[in-house]
This record gives sequence, C-alpha cells and structure tokens, in this order.
Amino acid sequence: MPIGAFARRSGLTSSALRFYADTGLLPPAETDPVSGYRYYGPGQLARAVALRRLREVGMPLAGVEAVLGAEAGEAARLLDEHVARIVDQAAAVREKAAVLRSALGKEEALPFGAVKGPVLADAVEQVLTAAAYEPGTPALAGLRVEVDAEALTLTATDRYRLATRTLVPAEGPARTWAGTVDGAELRAAVGGIRRCPAVRLEALSHGIRFGLGGRGDRYCRLVPEDFPDHRLVLASLGGATTRVTASKELLLRALEEQPGADAVLRVGGHGLTVGTVDDAGPRLAVPATVTGRALRVRFEVTTLHPAVSAAIGPDVLLDLRGHDRPVTVRSADRGDLTTLAMPAAPAGTAT
Repeated sequence: MPIGAFARRSGLTSSALRFYADTGLLPPAETDPVSGYRYYGPGQLARAVALRRLREVGMPLAGVEAVLGAEAGEAARLLDEHVARIVDQAAAVREKAAVLRSALGKEEALPFGAVKGPVLADAVEQVLTAAAYEPGTPALAGLRVEVDAEALTLTATDRYRLATRTLVPAEGPARTWAGTVDGAELRAAVGGIRRCPAVRLEALSHGIRFGLGGRGDRYCRLVPEDFPDHRLVLASLGGATTRVTASKELLLRALEEQPGADAVLRVGGHGLTVGTVDDAGPRLAVPATVTGRALRVRFEVTTLHPAVSAAIGPDVLLDLRGHDRPVTVRSADRGDLTTLAMPAAPAGTAT
C-alpha cells in the first residue's frame, strides 16, 4: 500500500515512516526505482504499531530495536526495565525540583511537627486504600490532610469507601491547615518515609515537604480540585443498629473464598456468616460477638475486603446501620483508623 495509506493505518506520519526506514527499523516492502516512492505491506502493520507505541512511552531507538527483535518474554523484560528507569528519573527530578524551589526564594512554610516515619508510612498506605483514580476527578486519587492543634488527620475516598486516620505529631502547628496531596507522588515517597526514624512535615503553598533528615527532603504536590465533603458524610451517619466484633483474619478468609464478585453478610443472634447472593453457595461462619438487630447486607468484595484488610490489630469492629447504609470498619481496640464501606444493591433485611 502507498506510504500515505500505511501512515493512516499505523498512526505514524509519512515523515516518521521515512525516518524509520532510513534508520532500518521499518524499511518499506518496495521502493519505486524511478520515483523513489515507498510502499508497505499489510504484514508490516503490527511492527509499525508496536514501534509507535514504544516511542509513545519514551523508548529510545536502540531500545525499540532490541524490543522488536526479542522474543515475547525478553521484550517484556526490556519494557519493564525502561519503565523502571523512567520512574527513577521522575523521582530524581522531583527531588531536584524541591531543592530548586527552596533556592528560588523563601516560601512561607507551616511546620506540623515530627511523626515517626514507619507510623506515617503505615497510615498513608492504610488510608490510600480508599482512593481511586477517576478521569476528571483527580481529588479522589489524593489524600486529604487536615491539621489542627491536636491532630494530623488523613482521609481518602472513592465515593464507595472512605478511610480516615488521625495521628498526633510532636509540636502541633501554630494554625490550622488543610490540603489534598497527590496520591501517586505520596505513594512514591512512602518508601523513604518508612525508613526515617522521624519525619518533619511542612505545608507549603502548593504542596507538602517531608523532611527525612540525612535522607534529604521529599516534596508532594497539592491537587487544586475540591475534595468531597467527607465531614458531612461522617456527621450524617447516625448510630449503629448492629455491632459485630470478629476476627480480621477469619473474615478476610471468608470474603476471599466467595466465588462471586459480591458477598452477603448475615448477622444475627447466632453470629456472622458470609455467603453468596443467591444463597446457592455455602455460608461460611465467622466467630463473632453480635449486638443489635439481625441484618442481611450485600457488599462488593472489592469494597469490603480492602476496608477490613486495612484495619489495625487482630479483631475488627463493624458498625452496621442497615442494608443500604454505610458500615463503619474499625479496629476493635484502636479507633484512630476508621473506614466506611457502602453496601452494594440492597439485598433486603432478615428477621
């Protein structure tokens, strides 16, 4: 086919095809000896598309040639190595940019005090389980940080779950502050935070700086979009009608053994069982202490499992409010991490 038609089908421009022909990466199937016009065969289309995609992820020409000439397993390894290099380079650029920000001028900073690195890293990872990336709503992928004289509060939500945890830093700030931190950058910083005995936090105009002592500083940007009004959600919950205390490990195991995407929790005087929506599968009994009225509540496993998994300690406390109201998941002996999980489509109640 002519070069123009091949360009349209492959997503490459004609000039790019001429360049790749000259480099030997994608020579034409035939070249007219008089006009020099280039023609390509249908069998070359897959290679052209792969070449375009590799260049779109920043693969250098030498790397493209190696990937295109390798077996599938080796090609995947080369691509993974390239991505790892890009991630490392991005982290280095962020660190250099943080140093440059300081050099450009004195920026007013609000110190939060210090928090133990492992404790802060755990808190960030626990709360970020409730975050999710949604195109057009970047705040849902972020971590809301709120600071007052008494506590540092971390919150994340994807509208189906909401997780919040409070920490008490040394030397509380002189004034209150709130901002939504970029979740991806925060996840990338967690490794360094975890290895630091004490992390000093400072709020800047467009981000948060984590002082890691001899390990340098890490800077994470703020997301400018508004964070959902989670305080309104928490304030409107109302009291629990049923309270369940159960083994975290056994409840997770019961959820993992469900064959479908949803699981039904049946709570009553005889304890807690986890079963299928259609009642056709087995009901797995989870030893539990139950107070309040009997309920039958349906959850998506991908919603409830992370909420239970993030709980601190061996036992979880579930506060249920009905088949269509959020359940609160907390540690049975520590209340500084709270997660809300929304039920799936109502499955009715039981007596």
